[in-house]
Amino acid sequence: MAKAYQIKDFLVHAETLPVIDVRSEGEFLQGHIPGAISVPLFTNAERAAVGTIYKQESKELAVQKGLEIVGPKLTSFVQQVKSHISGKEVLVHCWRGGMRSGSFAWLLETSGLTAGTLIKGYKAYRNYVLSSFTNPLKLILLGGKTGSGKTKILHYLKEQGEQVIDLEELCSHKGSAFGAIGQKPQCSSEQFENNLSEILLRLDSNKRIWIEDESRNLGNIYIPESFW
Repeated sequence: MAKAYQIKDFLVHAETLPVIDVRSEGEFLQGHIPGAISVPLFTNAERAAVGTIYKQESKELAVQKGLEIVGPKLTSFVQQVKSHISGKEVLVHCWRGGMRSGSFAWLLETSGLTAGTLIKGYKAYRNYVLSSFTNPLKLILLGGKTGSGKTKILHYLKEQGEQVIDLEELCSHKGSAFGAIGQKPQCSSEQFENNLSEILLRLDSNKRIWIEDESRNLGNIYIPESFW
């Protein structure tokens, strides 16, 4: 039987083990644990169909529909996971840590792998992310006019061993003057929060952290209010 982890323990294990996200493509695109591998149990349309049956008819019929959809894909799921990993141990999660991740973990264990699940799923991870922005930090804001070289200074400080967060790099946006010119497409604000939280949790909160002074939003991405 797969072992279930609370969020903190799950993330500790995730530092060395692959994380399999079995939510739909749309859920994954909206936001995911950095580095997670998407192996969706249902497509967006399939998930919507099962959800509609659950709400309008019954849980039993929704489960039956889910089994009809998933059944032919079982071998493919195992093959996909094994193609992404080198060892025998993985972590699995869904949205609430319920049937999707539990069933997927059972399948992997049946195929010879060891799987751990996340209690309360991605929802628990998101709560953990949002709470991380309220932790006390020794931030030093680097201000100055556009074009004055703030980003270059940040990179120089990082080379000197200082702790640095480059918000513009994380957002794929150079601020009001240069915006998205030459940048890759922006992720969602949710994914930005996940990425920022991962960086913060790896830094030493007892030491100073340099960061460029930014407005609340960079393009379509909004900096979490509690952090800003």
